[in-house]
Amino acid sequence: MVSTSSVNQVDSSVIETISLLGIPVHRVTMEGAVNQIASFVREGGSHQVITADASSLVIAQTDPEFREIIKRADLVTADGAGLLWAARRTGRAFPERVSGVDLVDRLCGQAAEKGFRLCFIGASPGVAETAARRMGARYPGCHIVFTRDGYFKPEEEPQIVRQIQAAQPDVVFAALGMPKQEKWLARRRQELGAPVLVGVGGSFDVLSGNVRRAPLWLRKRNLEWFWRLILNPRKIVKVKTLPRFVWLVLRSQRAGS
Repeated sequence: MVSTSSVNQVDSSVIETISLLGIPVHRVTMEGAVNQIASFVREGGSHQVITADASSLVIAQTDPEFREIIKRADLVTADGAGLLWAARRTGRAFPERVSGVDLVDRLCGQAAEKGFRLCFIGASPGVAETAARRMGARYPGCHIVFTRDGYFKPEEEPQIVRQIQAAQPDVVFAALGMPKQEKWLARRRQELGAPVLVGVGGSFDVLSGNVRRAPLWLRKRNLEWFWRLILNPRKIVKVKTLPRFVWLVLRSQRAGS
């Protein structure tokens, strides 16, 4: 079911959503998503943001915990060619892709302008720190108050949470892989105390310079997934979910016709 409110609204309760495989995804532009997250920071409280791609919606079909986390999220953006294709089939296309890596980049710029405090947690040792330094150089004044790699044991979590609490970030970016990052943020949501929590997958690898971004012409054609597969053939496991996603979308649309 598709609602009728405007994509330019910055209140997530009234942004138009498109239901894909039973998951509501907000029909929002990158600018709208950035404005919404800035609004979350000003409001305080706790808000979870999810950048959803085809693989996440496939996982959600057989993972009830993850499915409920997405459905309860305060903002869900369309990150991937699969979701854009599926939405077009409903007759209500997404205005554009809102990817995790671009969202982190834009919010680092906002942090420099508005004084937001950011936290980078996840990826391999040293990657979050390098990404933070590069973002600080790109956006002077961007205040990244805590960095930590994603290789920690469960017994280390309480100390890490206390360190994040002490740093008082406005936005926590977690790059722990989907759905682990979303489940970790949801489980630690109240303890972390940050107004905004965002799972960002492999974004730190790109922002650190460890992984090259796809050329702009490929990104404009929604083929960044193909570029990532060329650079890292191990991502074939994730790409293999695309045929299942297509089959699930076609089946659900036939059932609804």
